[in-house]
Amino acid sequence: MNWLVDLFMGSGVAHSIMLLAVTIAAGIQLGKLKIANISLGITWILFVGIILSHFGMRIDGSVLHFAKELGLILFVYSIGLQVGPGFFESLKKGGLRLNLLATMVVVLGVSITYALHIITGTDLTTMVGILSGAVTNTPGLGAAQQTLNDIAGQNDPTIAMGYAVAYPLGVIGIILSTLSLKKICRINMTTEAEQAARIEPKSIAITTNILIENKSISGRHIEDINSLTDNKFVISRILHADGKVEIATNKSHLKIGDTVRVITEKTNIDSISLLLGKVCNVDNSAWETIEHDLLSRRIVVTKTNINGHTIGNLDIRALYGVNITRVTRAGIELVASPNLHLQLGDRLTAVGKEDDIKKLADLLGNSLKRLDHPNLIPIFLGIFIGIVVGSIPFMFPGIPQPVKLGLAGGPLIIAILISRFGPYYKMVTFTTTSANMMIREIGISLFLAAVGLGAGEGFVNTVCGGGYWWVLYGIVITILPILIVGIFARLRYKMNYYTLMGLLAGSTTDPPALAFANSQSNNDMASVAYATVYPLTMFLRVLTAQLLIIFSIS
Repeated sequence: MNWLVDLFMGSGVAHSIMLLAVTIAAGIQLGKLKIANISLGITWILFVGIILSHFGMRIDGSVLHFAKELGLILFVYSIGLQVGPGFFESLKKGGLRLNLLATMVVVLGVSITYALHIITGTDLTTMVGILSGAVTNTPGLGAAQQTLNDIAGQNDPTIAMGYAVAYPLGVIGIILSTLSLKKICRINMTTEAEQAARIEPKSIAITTNILIENKSISGRHIEDINSLTDNKFVISRILHADGKVEIATNKSHLKIGDTVRVITEKTNIDSISLLLGKVCNVDNSAWETIEHDLLSRRIVVTKTNINGHTIGNLDIRALYGVNITRVTRAGIELVASPNLHLQLGDRLTAVGKEDDIKKLADLLGNSLKRLDHPNLIPIFLGIFIGIVVGSIPFMFPGIPQPVKLGLAGGPLIIAILISRFGPYYKMVTFTTTSANMMIREIGISLFLAAVGLGAGEGFVNTVCGGGYWWVLYGIVITILPILIVGIFARLRYKMNYYTLMGLLAGSTTDPPALAFANSQSNNDMASVAYATVYPLTMFLRVLTAQLLIIFSIS
């Protein structure tokens, strides 16, 4: 039986892989446990690793370091691929306010962390770990550890210990803080629900009918009319006064008495109707031709040579007699404007005759099986570029040590940029949701297992030797920023409570808090707010963790 003892307590490749696998499997299983409908989820992997390491089951340091860094890179890169397309859009309009409030949460948390370091004398490196745990931000933990290793050439196990101690109450504290806001601000949930029902997403394309009454546009081509306004809209069909329906093309003429079906954003309807005429009601049956030969079909872009082309460049209206009215991407319907760049996986709503639509489907691919094929080049090329960018030192005034984005920040930024701008350069960046989730879960599981196995040796002694104070520090870092920003957002901007819950969950990058928020409502306002602030918050959490580490050794 010596071989079995060596397998669990020895060393070598088999021992390392086996121990990582056991840690991850046990942690995921324990993550299914819920107390008061709250679960620590995948973070149980960290605690299983600490327990196993405490009882002598450990991995060689170099192997552990490799597993941790590889897992971190896979995790942050997959996050970047997911949030990249919406990252820059989230900074516009209402998203700007939400991101500014989320930035306030981050800055307050960092300021409180540094103040506790000054008041209590606790090492700043340890406080960074407590901060990462208090706001449930694992990439920040990874960035702190990697930055310390790059600059000082050493590892500080108290970073991971502080994270592990603060994390459980961080998850609970975020949820309890949002519930406290309801009491403090005397929020009536019935009123909030009624208000939420009146708020419609403004980024989703909607359809309206407009009667042409403006004499100045009578007889003009649709492409000429489009140039008269900056608002994006598509005219898909024209209902003439004699009841005849035709597919709209750039060369179609509009006349007084015609009714057009317009696809645009809700905020554009007033200005477009002012330009064309007035909004009117038309029965859907009126848009069908006598022969009923006009069809509306969904076509999926699955050919890589289409990736990055604009709708206007493909000249679909002229060549195929088909009108593209909507483009569905990542669950959001976009207006099919001529300058919209198509991406692999986009779902186009096409209106036209059956034979013409079939020809367009052949052009675009429309083969769902092709989407199942993984595109690995952008992933590994992006990771390569991300590591290079993460290794570049940047000098900032007042900071004695150069700042690096590191193995967390570099791949994250490159993934955001590639997923957003890659299609403009014909780069295929599409990954299915399941593929992205698989990469992410494997990455975070490896990272947490490696962190736990590396921190367990002195964990109990550290906590018993005064580390229990770290729990209190973590609670303060968790609760104060949320309450301050939450009360300010509610009183100053009258922010809907569902949006507020999503904002606070996103500003702490805490999925359990988002799940709790979603369970409290029958709308997606919390999810929208979470997704809006998540990319910038993730970047700031990684960056501030690095800056605190640099200050700690300068």
